[in-house]
Amino acid sequence: MVCLGNICRSPLAEGIMKQQVKEAGLDWEVDSAGTGSWHIGKAPDHRSTREAKTRGVDISKQICRQFKVQDFDDFDLILVMDKNNLADVLSLARNQQDREKVKLLLNDQEVPDPYFNDNHFAPVFDLIEGGCKDVIRKYKS
Repeated sequence: MVCLGNICRSPLAEGIMKQQVKEAGLDWEVDSAGTGSWHIGKAPDHRSTREAKTRGVDISKQICRQFKVQDFDDFDLILVMDKNNLADVLSLARNQQDREKVKLLLNDQEVPDPYFNDNHFAPVFDLIEGGCKDVIRKYKS
């Protein structure tokens, strides 16, 4: 799960996906990262943490990190939140195999960044939750 700073959307996506994966009885490794380096080593944004907690998802122990080329080797699927994240991650791809792993979480729709509007965290959670359900349906077999 990748967004810009790894403090709002991708931590939510990691937490939501981990919970759904567990509930589905799947053995998937789920992680998140940001394309930027501003928040490395920090906790997710308190508004994401709060929204997740109200929905029964705990992201409070996550630590922000930056996406790295090694992630192409470590993960089978790299889900990004918006087209800027898509371009940033694809710019690090070494080959076609790397590029084929990168997809928008919501297919052709972007997950908007809620950072500048406190009221956007709940709708963003809903979008991500639906996207995670779709990913599990598509890839669980």
